[in-house]
Amino acid sequence: FTDRDESGLRAVVINEAFAKRVWPDGDPTHEGIIIGEGEPPRQIIGVVGDVRHAVTAPPEPIIYTLSAHLDNETASMLLLTYPWAWLIRTRDAPQSLSAVIERELRQASGGLPVARVRTMDEIVLHATARENFNMLVLTVFGFAALFLAAVGIYGLMAYSVTQRAREIAVRLALGAQSSRIRNMVVIQGLRPVVVGMVCGVAAAFGLTRFIAGFLFGVTPWDPQVFFVVPVILAGIALIAAWGPAIRAGRIDPMDALRSE
Repeated sequence: FTDRDESGLRAVVINEAFAKRVWPDGDPTHEGIIIGEGEPPRQIIGVVGDVRHAVTAPPEPIIYTLSAHLDNETASMLLLTYPWAWLIRTRDAPQSLSAVIERELRQASGGLPVARVRTMDEIVLHATARENFNMLVLTVFGFAALFLAAVGIYGLMAYSVTQRAREIAVRLALGAQSSRIRNMVVIQGLRPVVVGMVCGVAAAFGLTRFIAGFLFGVTPWDPQVFFVVPVILAGIALIAAWGPAIRAGRIDPMDALRSE
């Protein structure tokens, strides 16, 4: 806005979200828009970037107009409905300047009280508290499920080695190498894990819309997540199956056959 707009031209500025919704393929500048019933059209003189009134919500369409073009009743209603907020950028720690900022704001506003002085980190943390709690709960359940899966793989492999001790002893007695026995047990242990990971990744792709509601600052299609998580799961499964595999490779054929 310029002095020319304030003196006579009833101009408005819209944000990008408004322009994309109403004029997805055109140029909204110099177009006319009617804000209230019975009011003359106002000219759109520019498009500005989007701002977020809610950190986790997408930007909403916004129209900016000069308060000089509003009647006193409308201006008073807007001031009561939407309280003033100041955003101050500091080079030092914001907490160390809070007293100075409050004093300057009281002088600038004519003595009005200053309330709810918060840092941007506090605002973002408060706005994302629900999402952070949901992700914390899901993370705890995820680690619990991962731990139970690792214990289950280890127990299953250990039981399988115990049940197949005679077979493994015969293989070793006929000349099979311990490394081949160990690799056989590891492959058999990782086979269902690989199948489960493939099904899990496919299910994750299918549930991206549901998962998006729990995320902030991360897209549900994050390629790093879809690559790192299967690698971590495969590594934990390998560690869980490695212990029984080593035990299988160290079976003494004579002792195993004698016990049978």
